[in-house]
Amino acid sequence: MPRDYCIGLDIGTTSVKACVFNLNGKLIAEEEKMNTSYYPQQGWVEQDPVEIERSAVLAIRTALEKAKVSKDDIAALGFSAAMHSIICVNKEGLPLSPALIWADGRSYPQAEKIQATIGNDVYARTGTPIHPMTPFLKLLWMNENGYEPFQEASYFMSIKEYLCLRWFDQRVIDYSMASATGLFNPDKLDWDQELLELIGVHRDQLSKIVPPTEILTEIKAELADEIGINRNLPFVIGAADGQLANLGIGAILPGEVAISVGTSGAIRQITNGVKMDENRETFCYSFTADSSIIGGPTNNGGIALQWLKDLLNDKQDFGEFLADAEKVAPGADGMVFLPYLNGERAPLWNQRAKGNFYGVTITHKKEHFIRAVLEGITFNLYQIGKALERLAGEPKKIYVNGGLSRSRLWMQMLADLFGAEIYVSESHHSAAWGAAWTALVATGRANSFEEIKENIPMGSPVLPNKDSSKVYQALYENYEKLARDIAKHF
Repeated sequence: MPRDYCIGLDIGTTSVKACVFNLNGKLIAEEEKMNTSYYPQQGWVEQDPVEIERSAVLAIRTALEKAKVSKDDIAALGFSAAMHSIICVNKEGLPLSPALIWADGRSYPQAEKIQATIGNDVYARTGTPIHPMTPFLKLLWMNENGYEPFQEASYFMSIKEYLCLRWFDQRVIDYSMASATGLFNPDKLDWDQELLELIGVHRDQLSKIVPPTEILTEIKAELADEIGINRNLPFVIGAADGQLANLGIGAILPGEVAISVGTSGAIRQITNGVKMDENRETFCYSFTADSSIIGGPTNNGGIALQWLKDLLNDKQDFGEFLADAEKVAPGADGMVFLPYLNGERAPLWNQRAKGNFYGVTITHKKEHFIRAVLEGITFNLYQIGKALERLAGEPKKIYVNGGLSRSRLWMQMLADLFGAEIYVSESHHSAAWGAAWTALVATGRANSFEEIKENIPMGSPVLPNKDSSKVYQALYENYEKLARDIAKHF
């Protein structure tokens, strides 16, 4: 019997999504379970790994029920996960700590110290910028502060590894998730022993490093029954959400750039080998044994717009809220927004960065603030893109995914600022489709990663407006000067 469907499981910051696709990338059914973030102290951001694991089980089961397909028709399942989470786990595989996620900033003092001493060397060896997001610095914080779960832990792992351990009794981590720890040497495809010694972690406390096509089988029988799958269904470890979002939207060849904006945002490009940025404004994370993804993440994507919406107590749906910005011309009548509400990763790599509205006057209204925030997010992405351009050249093609890709106004703004055609998939689940496609490659149902380009339902491109492009380039010059001047005061 042909197995005509596959599943992508995407474990994000905001939610866990399970998507059932046919083998051509058409979304058949999806289920989303929201994640809860906890803020026990200023700068601390945690999630419950047990809650997320249960959400993953329920999401897969419900998506399959919605799809109304037989469990015998599922070819494989692939994992995608957000980077930079870390959990302390005991020998029995139970969590001793919450999951400290990428937004957790408690290790800022350790980041400052490393940055001022061995930061250049650490970046050169790992390709990971020095920032509190990384498990490297979170583990250093735990060690230096006598964090009890750290002292008692047998293992340290990301949320994806935790699921693999709970479901398969295996401790494995793919190249990209290992890269995101800040403890991985991409040239050697191995843990960096000097950094492990620095943070007081033994090699056997970390997982076995495997390629993204590693297959896990024989899920625990009780879980197979609960989910409604065959126990021998191949689960493929996949990669981090950034790599898989590029793959799932087709941005996998030289010169092809992907921009994702959901809660946070990123601009990325897949490249052969390892490429480090001498200015340390971008990351370089492994994907396969001979390819990496380079780019930069921003902490402040849709979260900045949601903050403004909540602040204004706006009761419209999100699309209507953004549409108000269309009442205002580009430039928001002189108002500039620096989108550093949540600290910032690229290009500043400064957790103490703060958001700013500049040029506010008594004539500005709600729609001006919405437009300024939308433009600030876009300018910041463009600034990261300019750093990426130094390493990989001018982009030939730009693909976009994430929640903001549903906004016609934002897509046009992006096309005008970059002066390029913007391509978007009809599906907004690029990371999940990338995970599912990786599973098809691993199981021999697809011949190569590149073949995915023939299996992505694409919409019509958004074309740049030449007149608006000139306006946005002039506005960006002012934004960049302001951003660099204010950065000195954080």
